[in-house]
Amino acid sequence: MRIATLAVAAAAALALAACSQETGDNAAETADAAGDTVASAAEDTAENVDAAADNTAAATNEAAENVDASIQTPAETPAQ
Repeated sequence: MRIATLAVAAAAALALAACSQETGDNAAETADAAGDTVASAAEDTAENVDAAADNTAAATNEAAENVDASIQTPAETPAQ
């Protein structure tokens, strides 16, 4: 009976060790995937910030041009 118990315990220990290795591998793969996701999100954010800066610069330039144009050609004033 002791030998059977030891055999079952040894088999359970081997199964647990295999499970632990597989769990460790899965955890490493999950961490790698999470790292890739974070890196991708950071890259997307940086690209969006660049695009927003470009759009802001373009809008600022357009507003400045509109101000310059309105100074050079003042709007007509109604006759009094």
